[in-house]
Amino acid sequence: MTSAGRSAEIADYAQRLHARGWVANHDGNLSVREGNGRYLATPTATSKAAVRAEGLVVVDDEGKQVGGRGKPFSEIGLHLTVYQNRRDVEAVIHAHPPTATGFAVAGVPLDEAFLAEAVVSLGPGVPTVPFAAPGADACRTLAAFTQGYDAVLLGGHGVLTWGPDLETAYLRMELVEHLAKIALVARQLGGVRPLPSSLLPKLLEARAKAGLGKTESGKKVVVACAPAPPGSDVEVYDPKRQSRGVALPPATELANIIRQEIAAALKK
Repeated sequence: MTSAGRSAEIADYAQRLHARGWVANHDGNLSVREGNGRYLATPTATSKAAVRAEGLVVVDDEGKQVGGRGKPFSEIGLHLTVYQNRRDVEAVIHAHPPTATGFAVAGVPLDEAFLAEAVVSLGPGVPTVPFAAPGADACRTLAAFTQGYDAVLLGGHGVLTWGPDLETAYLRMELVEHLAKIALVARQLGGVRPLPSSLLPKLLEARAKAGLGKTESGKKVVVACAPAPPGSDVEVYDPKRQSRGVALPPATELANIIRQEIAAALKK
């Protein structure tokens, strides 16, 4: 896809977030990896309903603006933390879907595996990243959750999802909100009943076969916007040592793969 095509796609998905009621005022932000250490992102202080392709910004690996008319949003470090820990990720979305954000501000994770499809799509659950002060602390806290997950609740903040393209990141946002609505109703009816624990290894195997939930850094996690604390298993991002991974299939193809892998897992 050309840069112009990616810009138009970002504007389209930004407007979709607003139309779904997942953002309000100037909430939310979207970004995509452009390559060569560049990232295309929505501008700050702009309603997602008003985002246009010509108003996007370009930032480098350090979050510094290198192009575009608007100004970068303050949470760009969170997006960079995901990109620099997950070389398979090409798009990141942050939004405030009301039900899932309710879980986030209550500090209640969606960590019970109760739908087989969701386990394959998102992993064993959607964890809550503890609240941290914006900036370096928030990046350090998020970094530990980038491995093995494709969506997180941000404590006191909302939802962050990522994927090989904007469509996948958007659909994961949709799925997190869907799961939150189901979990809320289940709690009102007496509580969520998790899937049998014996089924989880098969579903996670199906997830791996579908090429989802990749990890990049082994034991260490990478912080995009802060020095590493002394004695920690954290390293500082060095763009000279990073290389791009192999992109995953588009979301529509992934959906077919997920269905096939679930069916195969359940037959075992």
